[in-house]
Amino acid sequence: MSIKRRILGAVASAAGVAVAGTAVEVARRRRVIARRGAGDGTHFGSLRSRPTTVVADDGVPLHVEVDECEDSPLTVVFVHGYALTLDCWHFQRAGYRGLVRTVFYDQRSHGRSGRSSKSHATIDQLGHDLRQVLDHVVPDGPVVLVGHSMGGMSIIALAEQAPEVFGDRIVGVGLISTTAGGLDPHRALIPLMPSGLGGTMGLRTVATLARGHWAVDGVRRLTRPFATVVTDQFAFGDDVPSSYVDFVDDMLAKTPFEVIAEFFPSLGALDKFHTLSALGRVPVSVVCGTADKLTSIGHSRKLQARIPGARLLECEGAGHMVILERHEQVNAELDQLLAAAGERVDER
Repeated sequence: MSIKRRILGAVASAAGVAVAGTAVEVARRRRVIARRGAGDGTHFGSLRSRPTTVVADDGVPLHVEVDECEDSPLTVVFVHGYALTLDCWHFQRAGYRGLVRTVFYDQRSHGRSGRSSKSHATIDQLGHDLRQVLDHVVPDGPVVLVGHSMGGMSIIALAEQAPEVFGDRIVGVGLISTTAGGLDPHRALIPLMPSGLGGTMGLRTVATLARGHWAVDGVRRLTRPFATVVTDQFAFGDDVPSSYVDFVDDMLAKTPFEVIAEFFPSLGALDKFHTLSALGRVPVSVVCGTADKLTSIGHSRKLQARIPGARLLECEGAGHMVILERHEQVNAELDQLLAAAGERVDER
């Protein structure tokens, strides 16, 4: 049974189509409803599958995990953001297990992947890494790419490097809390830094601190209670369970400041709005919280305006970690994306 059929209930609901007319449609809708709340009863960071290693073109080993699904015609590849790990997709991973084949990986220098050289700590290199993951883990069949924050930038970098795969191998794209340029990366440092070393810091200050990164990491550990409060303020829009805050704060705290500093210049230099036309060849869903303090809603509105036919979901009051804070809304929008991508596949 195709993924389009599995999530047809969600599509019909969004379109205002009654789904109660037949027993088949009711059964399909019940499967979607039953998936709601998936992940709520599972400890953060506990969702695992047998890992595999993909070696990037410069030799950096990338930690990859695949949740297989025998009858899935699509593979969905999830690409995480700055200073996070593949675990950040907790609710999406829980929600799609058994429904579609999914791939998760830690970006270079993050999580369980190997450390990059400073010269390759760039958004462009992340685009090349994504291509390597696709070639080794999804060599055949249609793919939907979903990226959050820096993960979305990685997808846009791939669109610049290999526009021909969009509409061919890649049949859908989800861009969540991200941008193609115009980012002020100093705002992203606030929840990653010790007290007093946030918003006004320039590139020169970051580079100076990076030379003493061990000391900075020590200060970050000593000021962890403060950092947790700042994470709550800057990663989320509404009040969320403390477990959400602790989960994100733990990922941030485990990312060495040296890594944060190495990627920092590439975030500020990003300017790839000219590449977005390639994404117009496939269904695209853009998602962002209206209270996102890091990649503000204006970035997502600009993406949607520049990508022909793109959908935009604005999650009222949600912050940068909308994939946790509004996971049911995000997953529902991804349902729409997968249905549209599935239709493209069926038309071939």
